[in-house]
Amino acid sequence: MSDKFDADALTLSRFVMASTHDHDLVILLNSIATSCKLITSAVQRAGVAKLYGLAGEVNSTGDDQKKLDVLSNDMMINALVNSGVCSVLVSEENDDPIVVPPGKQGKFCVAFDPLDGSSNIDCNVSVGTIFSVYERAPGSDGGVDDLLRNGSSCICAGYVAYSSAVELVFTFRGGDVHGFTLDSTIGEFVHTREKMLFPQDGGKTIYSCNEGNSVHWDDAIKASVEEFKNGKKPYSARYVGSMVADIHRTILY
Repeated sequence: MSDKFDADALTLSRFVMASTHDHDLVILLNSIATSCKLITSAVQRAGVAKLYGLAGEVNSTGDDQKKLDVLSNDMMINALVNSGVCSVLVSEENDDPIVVPPGKQGKFCVAFDPLDGSSNIDCNVSVGTIFSVYERAPGSDGGVDDLLRNGSSCICAGYVAYSSAVELVFTFRGGDVHGFTLDSTIGEFVHTREKMLFPQDGGKTIYSCNEGNSVHWDDAIKASVEEFKNGKKPYSARYVGSMVADIHRTILY
């Protein structure tokens, strides 16, 4: 067989099934992956499809919504509502939770930001999707309280970075962090990064923050950043302004 083709590719679905043996969780991650493939297409064609610019609305956090924010939000909601495994969804783009109709409800509750960093989209800078998954509490019909719990109750969380490659990075509760890259030739996320860790030697000397907000920082943060900038060996500043891109770089470097 040609070494250019993997006859035994470890796809996202296969990895989730092997790790959890939970068919509903496989369906959920597949639905998230499908919506992210759709978002990938929209991001890559944003200029051609005239998707740059504002949509004329404001989201739940007071940010002006871009056209791609609205489109990406619709893509994720449609995929998750129709997955048959979700009961309630919370999106940064919606003021109120989205309760899945009874006939389509399942055991999962999902919170997400469909397109983080979209203020950068018009200048072709990396953006991303963020998600976290909880299981409906015993006796609950599925509501926002199922999501307003601490991180120890989160069963799965991750992000997708849209850039020169499209990478999905996530972890199960108590597990390792794994990365998957979208292989456009087969339309699947394939396992490419195993047990991702911060560099054991401390990595590159880089700091990343929005110094425009420094007036609001506490003294400890101000002192740390000052040391990064003016210490014996000053750090390099790297700040994209898209949380997914900055976190992805920080994990890897």
